[in-house]
Amino acid sequence: MEQIGEPGSREAAEDPQRMAGDTRRFARPASGFVLHWILPSCGALLVVAWLATQVNWSFVRELDFSVIYTYRVALLQGLLNTILITFFSLLLGLVLGFAFACLAYVPLAPLRWFIAAYIEVLRDVPLVVALFWIHFALPVVTGISTSAFESGFIAMALQSSAYLADVARAGIQAIPKGQWDAADALGLSRLWKWFDIVLPQALKIIIPPLANIALGYFKASAVLALLSVGELTTVAARISNYTFKPIETFTVVGIVYLALGYILSSMTFRLEKIFRTAQS
Repeated sequence: MEQIGEPGSREAAEDPQRMAGDTRRFARPASGFVLHWILPSCGALLVVAWLATQVNWSFVRELDFSVIYTYRVALLQGLLNTILITFFSLLLGLVLGFAFACLAYVPLAPLRWFIAAYIEVLRDVPLVVALFWIHFALPVVTGISTSAFESGFIAMALQSSAYLADVARAGIQAIPKGQWDAADALGLSRLWKWFDIVLPQALKIIIPPLANIALGYFKASAVLALLSVGELTTVAARISNYTFKPIETFTVVGIVYLALGYILSSMTFRLEKIFRTAQS
């Protein structure tokens, strides 16, 4: 029997402590939500509000974006040239990169030294320097002249091959040793071992860095405007010089780069997810 004066059973006595523990557990997520979401959102809103007070809205209202529609065909042609030169230069760079990565395994020291020097030089030289050297110095040295488009394509292909060779080498090294041993156990020749076992797996591994390099060179293609290659930035510069509307023109061009970069990143993420699901 319970004695008079006792509040109740032992469970009843423990209820306040349990409720206090539950309150603390619920308070932690709430404080985390305030710290990680509410405060940063309020700070961002304050920054946006301050920037809105600094904008010259009368100037913004005078902007005329109809010039973009007038020259839409020229801009689309420039965009097509940008996509083509980026795609084919990266495709050639990927082929050369895998070739250099494979040749680095050849037991021939001078060849490995040449590949290492090639990768190091082209990775350290800025794209604009390589572009001007190929277009202006190479004809003097070799007597072979190239057009602005050809010079831009060669510069992007050679430099991307250096980056992709390093990426391909890392992908090859990431393949488990058991895959190499299994290929040897099956009696596959060296050529079939590389094309059937090594390279397909390495290509799946390097998809994320390959996408980053592709996105970087898509944006870096704007440097080719220095030679008036005819890509998007070149066309935008000509339109802005002719119409005296640089802000409108390059704002739209920036949005185009942003949209295509986002699409490329999303496609890469989905492709990587598909490969990861297939492997699991």
